[in-house]
Amino acid sequence: MRQIRMATLDDAGDVAEIYGAVVAGTPISFELEPPGPGEMARRMAAVLELAPWLVCEEDGRVDGYVYASRHHDRAAYRWSVDVTVYVRDGRRRGGLGRALYTALLELLRAQGFHAAHAGITLPNAGSVGLHEALGFRPIGVYPRVGWKMGAWHDVGYWQLELRERTRAPGPILAVDALRRSPAWDRALAAGQVLLAR
Repeated sequence: MRQIRMATLDDAGDVAEIYGAVVAGTPISFELEPPGPGEMARRMAAVLELAPWLVCEEDGRVDGYVYASRHHDRAAYRWSVDVTVYVRDGRRRGGLGRALYTALLELLRAQGFHAAHAGITLPNAGSVGLHEALGFRPIGVYPRVGWKMGAWHDVGYWQLELRERTRAPGPILAVDALRRSPAWDRALAAGQVLLAR
């Protein structure tokens, strides 16, 4: 049975394997060398201080993951995050990315974040379609901003409003407090339901 859950650092090997295939074989990530499990564990630990990192596991193997990270370091950006989802080759186009994102976006709303942003190397019809189906709207393109695999690539940016931005924002709920709240179980259940379809 597939299960969406919070990542642990023990997942770093599977996460590195999924991401490494993207780095080595596509222009989707602008990294040139796939990071190993140790580096992925370091990155995961840094993200988990701010927001959830979720994985979908089946039979002891992680087949996809999703997380949110700081949009920028300066203080006024703290209510905005960048989001990323990766799914193991051979498991794409089966609804796993949508299920993971559904759970994460609900958790980010519960934490008090106001906007989520996604950068997509273009062209990438699958990723664009997924983000737009979830309500993300295009906000701009950096033309020919990265060189990889013998070509220049554009990166498009999409934004999802998580909460209305009409008044001063409140504090961001810490991940530990979020995990103890009913919102945690509701969000994971919302993603889990999509896996059952």
